Amino acid sequence: MALGSATPAMAQYAQELRHDPARCNAGSAVWVNITGIKPGGGTMRIQSYRATKDDWLESGRWLNRIELPARAGSMRVCMPLPASGHYGIAVRHDVNNNGKTDLSTDGGAMSNNPSLNIWNLGKPSYKKVGFDVGRGVESISITMRYR
Repeated sequence: MALGSATPAMAQYAQELRHDPARCNAGSAVWVNITGIKPGGGTMRIQSYRATKDDWLESGRWLNRIELPARAGSMRVCMPLPASGHYGIAVRHDVNNNGKTDLSTDGGAMSNNPSLNIWNLGKPSYKKVGFDVGRGVESISITMRYR
């Protein structure tokens, strides 16, 4: 099945990647510029999804995941994508590295910085977070939110 088909093969999901900025030199990718990161260490998890009703924030339906040590202030991460398409990015700052979402300390954010967020009002629609990527490299900015 082609990468851009409506019913993707499961092998395309749940790819854990090392951060490699060189991947943003060619092919479909997005530079994710994350700002507003609070101090405190921990891990930043950046996940890409297809911006569709069936995939956005659904368990096991993320495409690529990159985890990095969090750095206060801002970070720039290259997220490779499988092909041209409509995507959404979700970011989580696991401040204490316990692998769980702690509403009182952890931060989160999504592409297009929707006013709704998963920490207090439910997940925003895939329509609010989606952005298009062609055969080149796009750039987006995401602002972290903490309680």
